[in-house]
Amino acid sequence: MKRIIMLLAMVACLWTVMPLMGADTLSVDTLTTDTLSVDSAMAQIDADLGGPDEEALQDAGLHKQLKRKFMEGSAGFMSLVALALVLGLAFCIERIVYLTLSEVNTKKLLKDVDARLEQDDVEGAKDLCRNTRGPVASICYQALLHIREKTEDIDRQLTNYGTVQISNMEKGCSWIRLFIAIAPSLGFLGTVIGMVMAFDNIEVAGNISPTIVAKGMKVALITTIFGIIVAIVLQFFYSYILSKIDRLTTQMEEGAITLMDAVVKYKARNNG
Repeated sequence: MKRIIMLLAMVACLWTVMPLMGADTLSVDTLTTDTLSVDSAMAQIDADLGGPDEEALQDAGLHKQLKRKFMEGSAGFMSLVALALVLGLAFCIERIVYLTLSEVNTKKLLKDVDARLEQDDVEGAKDLCRNTRGPVASICYQALLHIREKTEDIDRQLTNYGTVQISNMEKGCSWIRLFIAIAPSLGFLGTVIGMVMAFDNIEVAGNISPTIVAKGMKVALITTIFGIIVAIVLQFFYSYILSKIDRLTTQMEEGAITLMDAVVKYKARNNG
């Protein structure tokens, strides 16, 4: 199930990012710097947009404007930044789907479990927890499995199993943090290399023309801009994921406390 969610998430992200790649407007030969310069690539994009005039550019869609800026940067590094966005969003979507499916009505679940324990129906409480998704139900099921043991042992089992559940919820978050860090780093690297290439153009031209310097710096800084944008987008989703993990963790703690009270009452009625 997780693999299917991951695959669907990656397909959705590719569908979102592909308009930025300009695959429908530029051929492989266009992207080869040995056969076509950035100027000719920009000229071809201008032609696709109906000319380079500012009014046409303003009337164009947002994805076309982003595609135009994307192609102004280094194709190699911009593709890596786009790949970081795709993979990062794939992990984010997978975590959001997993955590959303893990959420249940905790108060209702604990109330039903307590009602079954009041009737001394331990097996019924186990079945209820086993058939309910989410970490809270799993915590309750583990406690009910060890209900015949001492209260201290049950509490220790809840603590250990709670740690396992938190690790499951945080699975994949390290990859999201990696892509948040690597996206701007790739942008900075592309900027440095672009600046070196700009100075090479100045050396070839034999003069420090403002046009040559401005054009080279513009192309170089675009990679940094897109890298920072990717990091901001992924950070937003990552913060949302952390908030859902914190909410589920709080529900687990509250559920463990409430269930332990019900277990203590059950053991007291049945003389331990």
